Amino acid sequence: MLKVFVNAFRTPELRRKILFVLGIVVLFRMGSMLPAPGVNVANVRECVDLAAGGENAGLFALINVFSGGALLQLTVFALGIMPYITASIILQLLVVVIPRLEALKKEGQSGQAKITQYTRYLTVGLAILQAAGIVALARSGDLFQGACNLPLLYSPDSMASYLLIVTVMVAGTTVIMWFGELITDRGVGNGMSILIFTQVVATFPGAMWNIRQTNGWTTFAIVVAVGLAVVALVIYIEQAQRRIPVQYAKRMVGRRMFGGSSTYIPLKVNQAGIIPVIFASSLMYLPVLWVNFNSDSGAATWIQDHFVTGDHPYYMVTFFALIVFFTYFYVSITFNPEEVADNMKKYGGFIPGIRAGKPTQDYLGYVLSRITAPGALYLGLIALIPMLAIALVGANQNFPFGGTTILIIVGVGLDTVKQIESQLQQRNYEGFLK
Repeated sequence: MLKVFVNAFRTPELRRKILFVLGIVVLFRMGSMLPAPGVNVANVRECVDLAAGGENAGLFALINVFSGGALLQLTVFALGIMPYITASIILQLLVVVIPRLEALKKEGQSGQAKITQYTRYLTVGLAILQAAGIVALARSGDLFQGACNLPLLYSPDSMASYLLIVTVMVAGTTVIMWFGELITDRGVGNGMSILIFTQVVATFPGAMWNIRQTNGWTTFAIVVAVGLAVVALVIYIEQAQRRIPVQYAKRMVGRRMFGGSSTYIPLKVNQAGIIPVIFASSLMYLPVLWVNFNSDSGAATWIQDHFVTGDHPYYMVTFFALIVFFTYFYVSITFNPEEVADNMKKYGGFIPGIRAGKPTQDYLGYVLSRITAPGALYLGLIALIPMLAIALVGANQNFPFGGTTILIIVGVGLDTVKQIESQLQQRNYEGFLK
């Protein structure tokens, strides 16, 4: 990997792209540290420190992971990239449900451009809702769920101040969208993925140093060793795939002959990526919201004991089951065996030993179901790592090698390196006679 980056910096055009990405990342982190107007920075920082040692520290740590520490500090980029990620997932699910969106997807580049535009509009709408809710919690003093009662805004009763902060946060989200598109068009890698990678990595050094200060060098060394082992496992599984061979028959088109080639359909073990973990995490946050609005009921006490801290067996089993369910659900809507089989039949392709048409569809569905099972178990176990560390060995709530963190870091890192390698091959291709 280091050799790839060294060779990339030796290529002038690729070096400019990488430096451009780094410049965007620096601007993104500056916006994540810049407080929104009207925010009492001193009180906010004190509340963040108090919340980090409270009973809901695990929840606040998860929020910090996805926002790079910006959300709880009420900065300009407090919402981060999550509104766009949520909008993209919603549009991806709606494409399966709404025929008009499915028709747009089949139109190619022009249809995809319209879907991207719809994603932008939905992102702004979600950003308005999230910003309004976060600032409302900050005004009422419930943002840190009772861990801190200090005033977070200079003018909490002013509607003008409220609207100004909401407007700034929504504007920050649109700027982040623009940053992501700039990276995709002029840089290297997927812009949105690199930005969410930046948010996750931003909290990593602080969490590691906190472990060393709290538990000493021995625990720190054990955590690093376990983390490296988990990273190696994730890289192995993320690269694993089942290759289904496909043979295309020769056919005459006019006076020319086409086909006769062999290829394969790559089915990854982790076909769903990190999406099931995000879905499951969102649903597991619903009991926490319910407790906040119904704290006096008897059920609220039971939920507080079993579904808030994240270290109870009921929480772990439910979280694991949701991840498995959403893995199968997401794979079923993103990979259509019937469509793949029809396309293969249309262009004269077939799987050796399997007849074209319905038998090919059934075979693809069977293989996909078999390969999704270990992928779902893998996602569930990786996501449970920080919870098991907290429950079994009493690790710090800010355990850095969480499943979501590692999946994002490894996934985006592998994808970016592959894109750099492909561009290096285009510029340094060695011919047969060279």
